[in-house]
Amino acid sequence: MDNIDQYLQKFKSIKRSTCGTINIDPLQRGGILTDEARAALVEWGDGYSICDFCPGALDQIKTPPIHDFIHKALPRFLGIDEARVTNGARESKFAIMHSMTKDGDWIVLDQSAHYSSYVAAQRARLNIKAVPNSGSPDYRTEADGYADTIEEVIRESGNSPTLALVTYPDGNYGNLPDVKKIAAICHQYDVPLILNGAYSVGRMPVNAKELGVDFIVGSGHKSMAASGPIGVLGVSEEYSGKVFEKSPTNKAKEIEMLGCTARGATIMTMLASFPKVVERTRHWDEEVENARWFSSQLEGLGLVQMGDKPHNHDLMFFEAPVLYEMSQTAKGGRYFLYKELKARRIHGIKAGLTKFFKLSTFGVSRDDLETVVSAFDEIINP
Repeated sequence: MDNIDQYLQKFKSIKRSTCGTINIDPLQRGGILTDEARAALVEWGDGYSICDFCPGALDQIKTPPIHDFIHKALPRFLGIDEARVTNGARESKFAIMHSMTKDGDWIVLDQSAHYSSYVAAQRARLNIKAVPNSGSPDYRTEADGYADTIEEVIRESGNSPTLALVTYPDGNYGNLPDVKKIAAICHQYDVPLILNGAYSVGRMPVNAKELGVDFIVGSGHKSMAASGPIGVLGVSEEYSGKVFEKSPTNKAKEIEMLGCTARGATIMTMLASFPKVVERTRHWDEEVENARWFSSQLEGLGLVQMGDKPHNHDLMFFEAPVLYEMSQTAKGGRYFLYKELKARRIHGIKAGLTKFFKLSTFGVSRDDLETVVSAFDEIINP
C-alpha cells in the first residue's frame, strides 16, 4: 500500500483559481456567499458546531435562531405551511417521493427535469413518465402535456400517478412553465405536485400557495447564498404528517430527515444570508432586464439564445455556431473559448464547450456584463 505521506503536500495549499474573476457559472451565481455568510462560515465551521445547542432535533434549536428560521421565516418565504432544511434539493425531492409513495407507483415529471429528479424517483422505486418538451429551439413544457401524460399512465397502469413534478425553471434553458395551470391539471386527477425551484427559490419571488403546488424544493448552494450542500423543503399541511413522520423509537427525530440534516456551516451561512436573499428577490425585475439585455447583445454577435423569448430568467443556453467554427482551426481547439475567457478573467463556461453552453447573469452588474459582451466581441471579431 502507498504511504499516505506522499499525498499530503497536495492538500496543504488548496486555492481557487477563479477568485477575482467575473463569474457567470450557472451553478454558482445564486450561491455566492454574502459577506455575512462568509463571517458565519468561519465562526461556525468547526465540525457540526451547532450540535452543542441541540435539544434533540435540529429544527428545535433556539440559539442560534434555527427554530425561528425553519418554523416561521422559511415557511412564509416559501408560501407553504411547513418547512425544513435538507442536505440538498435532491434530498428534499427524495424525502417527498419516499414518504408519499410505495414501490411501483408512478410519477409524472417534465422531460427537462434535472437528472437528480429522475434519480430520486428511481431510488424511491417509482415508475417514471415524462412530459415531453417542445424541442429545439424553445424546449418549452406545455401545461396540457401533463394531462396527456397522466392519461397515458392511467391507460398503462389503471391508476393515476401518485405524484407529479415540474421544474421551475429547468436547469438548461431557464424556461418558466405555467405552474398554476399545471397544478390545476394535476389536481383534477388528485395528483399532488412538487415544484423543483432549485434555480428559483432565493433568486426570484416564489410562493407555493399562489402557484397551487403541494410541495416546494429549493437549493441553498445554488440559489440562497449558502455554503453547500444544503436544500430547503416546503410541504402543505395536508401532507406534512406523512413527510415529517416521527420515528417510533427516537421520538424527536423525523424519519425522512434521518434525524438531522444540515449541521454547522451550511445552515448558519443560509441564516446569515437570508435577509439579503429575501431583499434580492424583490428586485427580480432588474435581473430579468439584465438577462434580456445580455441575450440581445450576444445574439447581435451571431449567437442564438435557446428557450423562452423574451427570456424570463437569468439562466440561459446559447448555441454558438460562429465559435464552434472558429474552434475547428483555433489554437487550443475546442478549449480555445475557455482559454480566451480565462485570459480576460471571465469564468463559468465549461472548458471544451464552444458549440453550445449555458451561463447565468444573476447578480452580475451591468458593467461586468458589458465586459463579458466586449470579451465575446473581441474573440469573435479580433
